[in-house]
Amino acid sequence: MDFSFKDRYNVYDLVDIVKQLRAPDGCPWDKVQTHESLRRDFIEEVYEAVEAINEKSTEHLREELGDVLLQVVFHCVLETEQGSFDLDDAADEVCKKMIFRHPHVFGNVNADTPEEVLKNWDQIKMQSKSQSKASEAMDSVSKALPALMRSEKLWKKAERGGIEPKSPDEAFDETQRKLSELKELMKNDDKEAYRKKVGELLFSVVGMSRSMNADCENALYDACDDFTNRFRSLETYADEKGIEIQKLNPEEIQKLLG
Repeated sequence: MDFSFKDRYNVYDLVDIVKQLRAPDGCPWDKVQTHESLRRDFIEEVYEAVEAINEKSTEHLREELGDVLLQVVFHCVLETEQGSFDLDDAADEVCKKMIFRHPHVFGNVNADTPEEVLKNWDQIKMQSKSQSKASEAMDSVSKALPALMRSEKLWKKAERGGIEPKSPDEAFDETQRKLSELKELMKNDDKEAYRKKVGELLFSVVGMSRSMNADCENALYDACDDFTNRFRSLETYADEKGIEIQKLNPEEIQKLLG
């Protein structure tokens, strides 16, 4: 193996390492990987980086960003093998994109507030993608996003496309109406209609959260942690009573789970 060991490596060393892993005498696992086979790993690494951000852990974030970088480099190496592009080409494209989309920094456009920056960004992005309508911008929102994040981005696109944001009261009433419609459907045995209405309800909840300037993704993230902690308390309570959770009465469970 022709490889130089160092005390400190850089991103191009990482490229060389991946190429070595992909070489005929490299790693049997790495040699057979494709964009498709690595897709799930890429998603998981990004989520682990997000977890490190939530933990506010510098050391963990450095580690996880390295794992994300490995995924980026690996995909670029796969394309380099096909003669398509390399890491520098990907960097060149994103550099040009950032310069083009920040005329208030690299040009003579004025944008003194974050809101003005976002407005200009959306306009420039639509122009660069030859989009003339908000619905086209909505189509460009990745369908691979988690549904909650995708729905929030769609609400943003709709509002920037001319839909007047609802007041908190209006948004609440809309959500309440969807909930009442869902309750009516429970009387029937139409599973498809019920599934569709659940989606409408969840989408309206995202709209309601936006009307109150609440980040629904983070709100649900925190709610998941809270539920886990409450369930742990429920387990402790059951252990102290020496019985299984299933044998607790509903009032006790409701009190602890909320």
